[in-house]
Amino acid sequence: MTVQRWSAVVLTLVLLAAACSGDDDDDGPAPPDDTEAASGDTTTTTVADDGLPDEVIVFNGQGNNLDAYSTGEAVETQRVISTIADDPDGLDLNAQICFFPDGSGRFIAGEDTGQPTPPAGWGVFQLSGTGVGDLEAEEVGKLTPTYQAGADPENYGCGVLSDGRMLTTDLGGQAPGDPGNGQFIVWFGDPEGTDQTYCKVDIALATAQSILVGPDDEVYVVSARPPSSGVWRYTDLPTSADAAGGCGNTDVTGAPLADSVTREQVLAPGENDVLSPAGIAFSPAGGYFLSSVITGVINEYDADWQFVRTILAPPEGEAIGADASLSTGTPLGIGVTPDGTLWYADIGIVNDPENGFGPGDGTGHVRRITFVDGEPQPPETVASDLAFPDGIGVYVPGGAAGGGGASPA
Repeated sequence: MTVQRWSAVVLTLVLLAAACSGDDDDDGPAPPDDTEAASGDTTTTTVADDGLPDEVIVFNGQGNNLDAYSTGEAVETQRVISTIADDPDGLDLNAQICFFPDGSGRFIAGEDTGQPTPPAGWGVFQLSGTGVGDLEAEEVGKLTPTYQAGADPENYGCGVLSDGRMLTTDLGGQAPGDPGNGQFIVWFGDPEGTDQTYCKVDIALATAQSILVGPDDEVYVVSARPPSSGVWRYTDLPTSADAAGGCGNTDVTGAPLADSVTREQVLAPGENDVLSPAGIAFSPAGGYFLSSVITGVINEYDADWQFVRTILAPPEGEAIGADASLSTGTPLGIGVTPDGTLWYADIGIVNDPENGFGPGDGTGHVRRITFVDGEPQPPETVASDLAFPDGIGVYVPGGAAGGGGASPA
């Protein structure tokens, strides 16, 4: 996404999911060796033997770079893809990061290199390597839709259904008074190349944000701005980009549009300090985590979307300053690793006297929250001085789990 500064209303400003220039590379230690376990004449092959890491890894886009973090007590990091401004062979990456649930190591991430020609879209990447310090990601496909008239072509959310259908959201217009014209789209076909077809499921979302795919392929989409703000659950998604698949209409751009939308609002904002919902992930208890950017809050909800508790909140009385954000951060994207640790992209909102609320200069962080006896501990800063970190993705060997747009294992 392009970098923008906002000055009219708080909610519009802070819901920007932007990416800009980043910090220097920080490669981790030598990767672990491939391993094999033998029992008699039977050999068990690890994920690493297939050219994929055999460790859990957290990914974050910041400064148009893609960074990877190990998840142990001592965190190592690696710059996996550099922005094209720093590397002629690089790409501009950002937004939510979503791994396919098939264990292939493929993932989707926002990719807007060279925009506006071509316009912002989503890249499909193939991960390889043995671990942090030895990772590579090759772009193998690109998803680029049409956007609604007057909408900013800003990518953000992604997800993958169990049968391989891909999902995306784009923010739509973000200025005060703009109508809700962000899009939720389902994509069909091979993830490689650029020949995919798609069907627009919803074209009236105000600042569409993160996507989460449930175990029965129900899809949760977060909208951060009125009139559609909240969390929405979609079911019975189109199966092809034609009338036979439930996509017999067209929008104003001539793109395929679903005949009907099956959705319900499962959470409305306003209570428990949720004013600008953005990131969503499964909780280890079988419910959900949800972030609210401007209030610096992450809440936990049960499986029926009833409030359970607040996991993260700024110190009482603390406010966003002119050159400093909240001390515990302004969380946008979130993800959960299999051990239950909650990771979040702190986009670093400040209140600039000239430009108003928006991401500051190098005020972003990647942070994580661990739990002891089920109780959340104070957040740990994993990386600081970041430029507009906005999305989190979690790679789990053999499949997807817990966050980054995928259903739990």
